[in-house]
Amino acid sequence: MNRPEGPIRLLVADDHPVVRDGLSSMFARDPEFEVVGEAGDGAEAVRLARETSPDVILMDLRMPGMDGVTAIAELTRQGTAARVLVLTTYDTDSHVLPAIEAGATGYLLKDAPRAELLRAVRAAAHGEAVLSPSVASRLMNRVRTPGSGPLSRREVEVLELVAAGCTNRRAAARLFITEATVKTHLLNIYAKLGVGDRAAAVAEAYNRGLLVPGPPD
Repeated sequence: MNRPEGPIRLLVADDHPVVRDGLSSMFARDPEFEVVGEAGDGAEAVRLARETSPDVILMDLRMPGMDGVTAIAELTRQGTAARVLVLTTYDTDSHVLPAIEAGATGYLLKDAPRAELLRAVRAAAHGEAVLSPSVASRLMNRVRTPGSGPLSRREVEVLELVAAGCTNRRAAARLFITEATVKTHLLNIYAKLGVGDRAAAVAEAYNRGLLVPGPPD
C-alpha cells in the first residue's frame, strides 16, 4: 500500500499519561514520525482519529469507558483509513483474537524494544500486518490444533463470502475488516474444519450444515 509522502502521522491512545508521554516523546524525536494526538480512552481515540486523520493509531486495549477493541470496531465501522496497531501488556487469546477480528492491523506487547516498535509502525503505515513473536506463535498454535471449536459468527460470514466467490480483498471490503484479518479467519476455519484450502473448507461446511446453498445477504 502506498501512503502520502512526509512523516507518518501517529495517534497514541492509552489511559496512562506516563505511557502516552513516553511514546509520544519517543516518536517525536524521530523526524520520520509526527504525533498528531493523544487519547486517554477509546471514545477520544475515535474522535481524534476523525479530526486528525492519522496514518497509524497505537491503541491500548484496557481503557475506561470505551475499551480498545470497541474503539477498533467503531473505527472499522466508520471506514477510518488509519491502521490500528494494538500496544498492550496482554497476549491471551481472549485479548488477541477479538482485537484482530475487530480490524487491528497488528498486535504488539509493551515490552517490545524501541527499534521493533518503530519498525512496526512503519510497516503498519504501509498496510502490513505486524504481530509480536508471542502473538504470532499463539495464532499458529491455534491453526495447528484441528477441531478447536465451532466456527464463530464472523468466521461463518467469511466462509459465506468465500463460498459466493469473493476474493480475500472483496470479503474484507464487504465485512469492513483488513485482508490480513480475513486470512487469519480462514486459517482458523481450516484448523477447525480439518481442511487445507478454501474449496475444502466450503465443501466441509456444507457437509456439516454450517452453510446453506445460496449467496449471503
